[in-house]
Amino acid sequence: MRSVTLLMVALIVGLGAFWSWVYLPGFRSKVEDYLSGGTFQTFEVRYSAEAIMEAHRKELLKDTDHVYLEPKLKFVPYLLMEVKYNRTHDKTGEGMVLWGMVDAEMVINTNSWETTHGFSDCIGSNASKQEFKIINALAARGGSWDRDGLSKYLNLENHILDGWIDGLRNKSLIVQNGNQYRLHLQNPKLQVMPETRLDQWLVIKSTKHAERVKRRYRPSQIEATAKAAFGNDFAIRKTNEVFLPIYSIPIQNADGSVTNTYWNALNGKRLSHPLGLPE
Repeated sequence: MRSVTLLMVALIVGLGAFWSWVYLPGFRSKVEDYLSGGTFQTFEVRYSAEAIMEAHRKELLKDTDHVYLEPKLKFVPYLLMEVKYNRTHDKTGEGMVLWGMVDAEMVINTNSWETTHGFSDCIGSNASKQEFKIINALAARGGSWDRDGLSKYLNLENHILDGWIDGLRNKSLIVQNGNQYRLHLQNPKLQVMPETRLDQWLVIKSTKHAERVKRRYRPSQIEATAKAAFGNDFAIRKTNEVFLPIYSIPIQNADGSVTNTYWNALNGKRLSHPLGLPE
């Protein structure tokens, strides 16, 4: 009887821990911090908030009624994947891929912090490997193609192609205009090599007093989408969570309202979009 009671207690504790891990990001973060020894990997801060504020004073402060408020340093999570892929028909490529766990886009180059555009929609709608065949075909053709062209290129029977297309239309990933199908994205950027150009060092930082932004996407979601997008020859050897330091620089306007601007602390540039952070 006692062993049954202990088993039930262990089961309840285990289910509680599992629920907390899945649904309570704060609990998960504390466990991860404990396992990592209270440190995390981040790109090095190369620009101070003060240097950015001074360099862009004329741009950000329109007149004397606009003033800076206290800037904050935040750390945005990314998934760093060591990968190999088929570069050409007779050559294998090996490298690293950096993928945002907040904006769900792949970083192409860490110097400019250029990213893809469109993978977040694909991850959000759980695009399958088959659906990515159509997405990639459309992206390679500049974003649109007719039904006959798609059918011949993919070597698919019409009823199979129509089923995949219907799935993509239901997910709002493509739209139909007559006999033409196009990606339902503004300026899509999906045709990229599965490798990030990394020219910066990673450093170790203490979790104490470091504000880390919560993930919006799980590593498993990103890995699944990367494998679907880049094909059967794409393989992930190992993964690691790293962070990008950014500054939130708030500006108090003349009417008392506040505008937040976000800046990459690695290259000193303003983020073209705020990585899903609140304005």
